[in-house]
Parts: sequence; structure tokens; C-alpha cells
Amino acid sequence: MEYTKIPVKTHFVTPGEDFNALIEKYVLPVYQKGDFMTISEKVLAITQNRVVYRKDLNIGFWAKFLSRFASRPESGAGVGDSANMAYCIKKIGLPKTLYAAVMAGFGKLVGKKGVFYEIAGREVAGIDGFSDHIWDAYKDMGIEIPLNPKGVCDELEEKYGIVCAVIDANDFNQEVFATSKSLDEKTVLEQIKDNPAGQLHQQTPFIIMRPVK
Repeated sequence: MEYTKIPVKTHFVTPGEDFNALIEKYVLPVYQKGDFMTISEKVLAITQNRVVYRKDLNIGFWAKFLSRFASRPESGAGVGDSANMAYCIKKIGLPKTLYAAVMAGFGKLVGKKGVFYEIAGREVAGIDGFSDHIWDAYKDMGIEIPLNPKGVCDELEEKYGIVCAVIDANDFNQEVFATSKSLDEKTVLEQIKDNPAGQLHQQTPFIIMRPVK
């Protein structure tokens, strides 16, 4: 099935804003029965106040040292940034971080990527921010992965009749965190492979997918 992709532009969302208020203000006037919608995991996490501030991290010797050897993914700095490495140490502990770094080194020798994040886990892999490449506001703020994305999808479908998926997409990778009960993950992945929300200053965290009749 073909879909028309309708980006829904919002204001710059800040930590702790009411997520349902965003839906009511920006999405409900556009959404129609038969559509489905994708939600940026970042905007959901921000409204859940899932933020970490640079000032609250201990960016000490190990964070600075290990980040020097980390590969930087095409979609961002990752643990190649000392703040992200400090977050990793805080989240999973120094011993496990050291183990992940050593195993990642072995992985590089055999041409295997992503070993560090496989060991460190999804929360470390999913931290975003600590960069002013796009937005100055994110220079000293990291954004964690959202809580209970499946519950959010189910609630939106039940409360507003909005069929949706929470996603993390950029120009290089796409991931579906959760979908409404009536939505197939394969369909979502097919429609977000071109990253319709963009990753610059678009401010379009919601994309409505409308079937072409």
C-alpha cells in the first residue's frame, strides 16, 4: 500500500511538557480515520522528563580516556563523546564499561561493529543529545529512551483513535520501539526508511501516514 506522508510541525518541545496536549493541539486537527502516525521517541522521552544534564555526570578520567578510543557512529558522537561515556559508566558501572570497551576493541580487529553497545545495552545505545550540532539546547542535555512506549501507543489508540508507532529514525538507521495493537511493525519500517521526519531543524516529531486511495 502507498502512503502520503504528512509531517506535523510543532514548537520546540522542552522537558516535562504535556504529551497529550501536543497530540490534541497538533495531531488531532490533521489525523483522519485510516491513517497511522509515527512518533519520535525523542519527543516522547522529553515530555516524560527523561533527561540527563552534563553537570550531573562525573566526567572523570575513565570517561575521557575511553571516549578517545570509541568509534563515532554516522548518526552522532555516541560514547565517543565523554559525556555519553560518563552516562554509560553511571548506568552500567565501570567494570562492565571496561569490559565492553575491551570486547569492542577485539570486535574492530575482526571487522565487527556495535560490540560495545551490544554489551552496554539499549539504554546506553539510545542516549541522545550532548551535542549542539543541531540545537544549542542539547549541548549539555542528554535524552534517554522513553518509558513504556507500548503503553503510550495503546493509550493513544484507545483515547483518541490514533493508530501509531514510537520510532527512532535517522538517515542511517531506523528502529520501531512499539506499535499500536492494530499496526504491523513491518509496515512502519517500510514507511520510515527514508526518515521522513528529517534530523535537522524540521521540528516534525509526528508523521501522519495516509493511505493513497
